Amino acid sequence: MEDGVLKEGFLVKRGHIVHNWKARWFILRQNTLLYYKLEGGRKVTPPKGRILLDGCTITCPCLEYENRPLLIKLKTQTSTEYFLEACSREERDAWAFEITGAIHAGQPGKVQQLHILKNSFKLPPHISLHRIVDKMHDSSSGIRPSPNMEQGSTYKKTFIGSSLVDWLISNSFSANRLEAVTLASMLMEENFLRPVGVRSMGAIRSGDLAEQFLDDSTALYTFAESYKKKISSKEDISLSTVELSGTVVKQGYLAKQGHKRKNWKVRRFVLRKDPAFLHYYDPSKEENRPVGGFSLRGSLVSALEDNGVPTGVKGNVQGNLFKVITKDDTHYYIQASSKAERTEWIEAIKKLT
Repeated sequence: MEDGVLKEGFLVKRGHIVHNWKARWFILRQNTLLYYKLEGGRKVTPPKGRILLDGCTITCPCLEYENRPLLIKLKTQTSTEYFLEACSREERDAWAFEITGAIHAGQPGKVQQLHILKNSFKLPPHISLHRIVDKMHDSSSGIRPSPNMEQGSTYKKTFIGSSLVDWLISNSFSANRLEAVTLASMLMEENFLRPVGVRSMGAIRSGDLAEQFLDDSTALYTFAESYKKKISSKEDISLSTVELSGTVVKQGYLAKQGHKRKNWKVRRFVLRKDPAFLHYYDPSKEENRPVGGFSLRGSLVSALEDNGVPTGVKGNVQGNLFKVITKDDTHYYIQASSKAERTEWIEAIKKLT
């Protein structure tokens, strides 16, 4: 990394005038977040824009877009709002952590508090959020939504925050209330649950990283509609469910060369095992369906030379490239954002070929 760069990588940004979503290369410095357009696998200088962090407020998680649960919202001193989407919860939290640190650089106490939050409870590897939500929907032992009143209004099919905390502990998903609150926050961040009513919505709007989910008998929550959509969508069932049933091993934004036009586009890649597949998604689209993918069984993966443009690559695209050749001899040219990231992807794919 260059001097003074705290973090860099791809994020998907909402446009200011036309609210479309585009992948941009972001570079975080002590007081500024710069973003660049990408052409031919390279960032175009000068930067397309800059976000001044002095006096900025950050909201993470930001639940303003139901189909984009991995958002960070930044609001500048001049009240300009920026919506940035990461490729995973871990990556979103890492960006939020670094950006918050840059905003509060002059307040050591705040930065120390962030370090404590960053190193707090992690979901045990044998428990998946999907499994927890499936259990929550169980008709005999799950959470039973019912009508609840708050400030004179009745909300159908809701449950109270403290009841969910009790349920997570009693079902051994959490050891104590603090862990259960963190787990409930994860479920909310990943769009399985959503806040309902004044009390729980207020906690989200406050933007306090520590107080997203309320262990409270007056805070109401419900199952997010998107969970039901995921179960009943005919389109999702028509896509090979076997392909998408594997465990996610790795995910991230990478640039990929198109097969026909040979142009380079940023895609969100998701690597799964059992069965081994590599799928890629268009981050500018809201629907969570792959635009392509292939089986890794019998595939070959290798790094490409960093000096000069390798054979098969169109345009002046150099550095951090690798190639996957599938069993049916289809060649995929992919570019990572650093040598280290390229090595991580190659090692992860090799284990599954």
